[in-house]
Amino acid sequence: MYKGNPIQLVELPIMETILIDIVAWTFFHIAISLCMAAIPSSKFENDNNLYRIREWEKSNQLWSRLFQVKKWKHLIPDGTKIIQKGFEKKSLISKNRDYLFKFLIESRRAELTHWLSILPSIFFFLWNPLWAGWVMVLYAFLFNGPIIIAQRYNRNRLERILSSKRKSVVKREKVLN
Repeated sequence: MYKGNPIQLVELPIMETILIDIVAWTFFHIAISLCMAAIPSSKFENDNNLYRIREWEKSNQLWSRLFQVKKWKHLIPDGTKIIQKGFEKKSLISKNRDYLFKFLIESRRAELTHWLSILPSIFFFLWNPLWAGWVMVLYAFLFNGPIIIAQRYNRNRLERILSSKRKSVVKREKVLN
């Protein structure tokens, strides 16, 4: 069925299309979140190209000045409350090294979850007109983008705290030896 969208398989009334879009997004968000929650934390312990904080991010200037993350990150709902699994990342509750490392790991998991949550937007072209398919892609980026940015902002800060804790442990060991 080609009416401006060469991959649209079915043309539905607008209300049915909207309902299918809502159900599909709910399904994709929950399914991806549950799958990601099932992956062992050990898989997120090491940096890779996706999680690595880039040189231009290290000062947090981009996230603080351009995106003003501090002003809006508290508005992001914690998905762990919705799926009833995972690690709450709304605020730091400890400065313990193990807790901070767990927070770092879970910020990596959250970032990947939200990158993966953008991918299903391409499926919406199958039952939406071309313009609506692009609206779904835009929605995917607008919904997941701020969460990805917040995870990178927080992880950058966590890595600096953990780095300073490692340095203080090394200094203590030198003094004791």
